[in-house]
Amino acid sequence: MPGNRDRTPLQLPAPAKINRFLHVLGRRADGFHRLETLFQFLQWADRLGFGALEQPHIRRIDRHPFHLPEADLCVRAAQLLQAACPPAAGRGVTITLTKTIPPGSGLGGGSSNAATTLLALNHLWQLGLTRARLAQLGLQLGADVPLFIYGRAALAGGVGEVLKACEPAEKWLLICVPPVEVSTARVFAHLRADGPGGDDLSDRAPNGNDLEAVTARLYPEVGQVLAWLRRHGDARMSGSGGAVYAEFNSRAEAGSAASALPDGWNGRVTRALNRHPLADFR
Repeated sequence: MPGNRDRTPLQLPAPAKINRFLHVLGRRADGFHRLETLFQFLQWADRLGFGALEQPHIRRIDRHPFHLPEADLCVRAAQLLQAACPPAAGRGVTITLTKTIPPGSGLGGGSSNAATTLLALNHLWQLGLTRARLAQLGLQLGADVPLFIYGRAALAGGVGEVLKACEPAEKWLLICVPPVEVSTARVFAHLRADGPGGDDLSDRAPNGNDLEAVTARLYPEVGQVLAWLRRHGDARMSGSGGAVYAEFNSRAEAGSAASALPDGWNGRVTRALNRHPLADFR
């Protein structure tokens, strides 16, 4: 139909993130947990294409092997803009998602997709919203979404949305993603059952991840990868898992460890970054 033709598509990246550490400080009255963490971005990114439509339809075309719900985070981000911003109500878009960041890996792929969608449609639909407003909207979709709109490596508090820019070392990393999709809700539910004085938090490492022990217990594959990586470098879990990474001083060192991965393990060498590739996008 002529009214549904894509206009010139806009191609943008949606990078992964890692948590350099993650501390759980307690549970809030609303049921969410107060966190303290340090975020960095990765060179590893999904890619999204955006083609404007003349009718208010939101369509997603998948070019990846993962199973996503029909209304995934990038579709929900577009729908949120339509509902929250009257000039967007009559606009539409086709989103072509080329995804390589595994869902449920603790690398923030879904949140990053949502943030890139908000930035792209603000531009494509000429809405003129500030980044601060986009971050407010993004928080409705997930606690990590404001980080990707903020665009800089950051110390984070609250549920992860209170951000302060920082400049940690941009290390080379070997990231391994076990063949399990970790449920953040399940991890936090078991953490609550253990209580703040339980085994998961009693031996907190200053630069560690407080969710590591409970996640490895619930998903033994995560523990296996952690144990292997720690023979090769300083290793920890990212977010609520299941991605595990080790830090190296050079790409060669990370590549050497990657070449020794057991058969069938999924490993990727990449670099931590302090700036989102869309940090200056308008």
